[in-house]
Amino acid sequence: MKKNIILLALALITALPTFAQYRPYGSYRSRYARPAAPIHRSYVDPYVYYGLRVGANGATVSSDDRYLNGGSMKSGLNAGLVLGVLLSPSAPLFFETGVLYTEKGGKGNYDGRKFTYSLNYVEVPLVLKYQFKVADNIAIAPFLGGYLAGGVSGRIKDFGDRVSESSFNDYNFRRFDGGLRFGCGIMLDMFYIEGGYDAGLANICNDTFDDSHTGTLFASVGINF
Repeated sequence: MKKNIILLALALITALPTFAQYRPYGSYRSRYARPAAPIHRSYVDPYVYYGLRVGANGATVSSDDRYLNGGSMKSGLNAGLVLGVLLSPSAPLFFETGVLYTEKGGKGNYDGRKFTYSLNYVEVPLVLKYQFKVADNIAIAPFLGGYLAGGVSGRIKDFGDRVSESSFNDYNFRRFDGGLRFGCGIMLDMFYIEGGYDAGLANICNDTFDDSHTGTLFASVGINF
């Protein structure tokens, strides 16, 4: 999976100059009193955009259970597709959702042994995004909302005893996660870059007496169609 995402990122970076050459900003228009992101004339619906995203995560998982506590940051990948829909014709306020693959987790120590926790999810973002135009082909887009996620894979690795087990089972983590999502993006013609944070509010610990929560810094690049 990581190899496929890295190849996708390289393909995206390679394709960006092509899009810039054949889809210039002059072919866009806006219907707003304060224009936001560029809108292409060929859209079936000019108030909808589609996007491709790929990037990196820095994740932790905090837990009352010392065995499950991964408070040190672990790197991971994220990639997926997004859909944005304009909510009002009089203001550049969009609702954005999509489907993302995202690698979360953390690193920790328990009884002097090093542990890593990988928690890989399919995630659905649910955010409001407001686009402030700052130049003819540049817009800043802060966003705020939430996310829902389902765990699809992951391993807990004990480097002291050199054993590993599934992250998602009756003794470790639950598969469902959800929480707040916020950050800011920058649009340059069709090119897009953003950074933000996923703050897990759902308790993903299977133990009735303990809480576990994810926290993830993320950054991604992409293109909007």
